[in-house]
Amino acid sequence: MSKLYIVPTPIGNLKDITFRAVEVLKEVDLILAEDTRTSGKLLKHFEITTHMQSHHMHNEHKTVEHIMQKLKTGTTVALISDAGTPAISDPGFLLSRACIENNIEVDCLPGATAFVPALVNSGLPNDKFVFEGFLPVKKGRQTRLLFLAEETRTMIFYESPHKLTKTLGHFCEYFGEDRPVSVSRELTKLYEETIRGTVKEVLTHYTSKPPKGEIVIVVGGKP
Repeated sequence: MSKLYIVPTPIGNLKDITFRAVEVLKEVDLILAEDTRTSGKLLKHFEITTHMQSHHMHNEHKTVEHIMQKLKTGTTVALISDAGTPAISDPGFLLSRACIENNIEVDCLPGATAFVPALVNSGLPNDKFVFEGFLPVKKGRQTRLLFLAEETRTMIFYESPHKLTKTLGHFCEYFGEDRPVSVSRELTKLYEETIRGTVKEVLTHYTSKPPKGEIVIVVGGKP
């Protein structure tokens, strides 16, 4: 029967993949990968020989219809991203929505995603939180920051290393220098680290020590 599996992949440590994820990737007819070169290394490591097809943010609008045709004929498909859970700041939403609209079953496996460990180890309240992903780069950024300045729940952001200090600077400006923040870098990898403090303290740290790797920022809500 037709089915779309949404399969999380490790965000760093390959041991974080689940037994079920490996089993599904071996059994489906087709794997949709954000970058077939990156995913090819993962599949090779786990001896998965299933055929792959490219599906990423630059082509997903064009490929969804073609993939839907395959699903309607009984093909089973697994969607993976380069790291973490598809559709969380990665492609996946358009395809899952199309499947639901066409009564094709969607099965999302549990697994790795970067913001959960970053939130849990931040030391900030995690009973209620809001996931913001990447802030707008230019248009709409100020409007969004002004809105979030009044947010009382813990906030989670993704950011690239070369934009981290700029973003922390904006947090100082819009949220206040004393707002608590936790920055997790390279989660599950060899040089994993988490720096906690006020926004000003963490900005000072990364100004003197430019960061590398994938970054999750967790910010305390407005008191």
